[in-house]
Amino acid sequence: MSKSVVVVSLEVVGKTMAGPGIRAYNFARELARAHEVTLVAPNRDAEVEADFEVVGRRSLSLRAYTGLLREADVVVAQHLPVELMHYLARLDTRTVYDLYVPFATENLGLHATQGARPAYRRLAYRSGNLLQQAALATGNAFVCASERQRDLWLGGLAAAGRLELELYRSDASLRGLIDVVPFGLEPHGAAQNGPVLKGVVDGIRETDRVLLWGGGIWNWFDPLTVIEAVAELARRRDDVKLFFLGVRHPNPAVEEMSMTRRAIELARSLGVLDRFVFFNEGWVPYEERQAYFAEADLGVSAHFDSVETRFAFRTRFLDHFAAALPTVATGGDVLGDLVGERGLGAVVDFEDVEGWADAVAGLLDDGERYARARDATLAVRDEFAWPRVTRPLVRLVDAEGGKIQPSRGTARMVAARLALAGGQAVTNPRVAADVVRRRWSGA
Repeated sequence: MSKSVVVVSLEVVGKTMAGPGIRAYNFARELARAHEVTLVAPNRDAEVEADFEVVGRRSLSLRAYTGLLREADVVVAQHLPVELMHYLARLDTRTVYDLYVPFATENLGLHATQGARPAYRRLAYRSGNLLQQAALATGNAFVCASERQRDLWLGGLAAAGRLELELYRSDASLRGLIDVVPFGLEPHGAAQNGPVLKGVVDGIRETDRVLLWGGGIWNWFDPLTVIEAVAELARRRDDVKLFFLGVRHPNPAVEEMSMTRRAIELARSLGVLDRFVFFNEGWVPYEERQAYFAEADLGVSAHFDSVETRFAFRTRFLDHFAAALPTVATGGDVLGDLVGERGLGAVVDFEDVEGWADAVAGLLDDGERYARARDATLAVRDEFAWPRVTRPLVRLVDAEGGKIQPSRGTARMVAARLALAGGQAVTNPRVAADVVRRRWSGA
């Protein structure tokens, strides 16, 4: 039976999109095959091809926005303002919260390393955690990106008192409560309508071998080791070039990462900036990015040995898979480990400059090994197609069940804890809740 479904994106949806926007857009597209879907995005200019309605959040009053969610049969979102999550839990509206970004681990890498305004950093970090705690207390069902993440969230649900005897009797696997929906990719291969890198970017020749860093340079990533490895290779050969696909996030509210500045300064100090290492200052449009992966020779991704890595799902790998692009990556995360297990390229240890240089040269110079990695990547591609990976989401949306009664006034409790966590002189929990709403709702 067709339902009215509202998918809420907290990030920009349109010609330029980062991971959360891409994921919400594809959730809406797949759910629209069987349901009446409205996608709510923070921007008003969401110019996308869609068989569903796209609404700009800022074009809606708070009353209109609340009414849109209240009238829906199902709401799918990463989270909503605390009080709104609490309000929807008491209605027949079914809520499915997407936990594919575990704030408690990922945002450590963001706020612990940005440096400035420590009091604000503590408040911003803890507000994200508390939002996800409120989602755990109020949601009907949940999705995450990997089985490893699911273990993490089952622990969170247990701590929130959501694992009940009645639930176990009807669903011992608890897949009806939380299931895995990886980030997906387009079911067709990457298209190339002409060169975008080789012979186009000043300093990259048609005969060069291009390593593509296919996303932003966030604080929890390690571009420094890759840059040093390319600088080392540059002492032996002049044909290996590293291209960073995006520096400036499409959402202007997202601040510049300190790691971005460090990466550019390192490339400059090593004398490889704009000679062997190149940074795209903007953000490649969503429909154009496939051409970059199709033209590259290797996809690269590196990170540190941190708790963020343990539970991460590196969405940029999916573009490698879509283009049948062999990958060189640091191990330790789910998809990095998959590269090693399935022979999709090469896996390197943390901060191992020599290992990176050897892995890159080894794949580029060994045609048979490169071809095997490419064939293995082709075999993986269909496993991550959006229509396939979203099947558990469709099942959770189709299920029945609303009305949860969060105990102890969840919205006010979380807001009060936020005020205490931030060390703020806030006595009214609604004021503290407003801090969360303004910081995280896209309002």
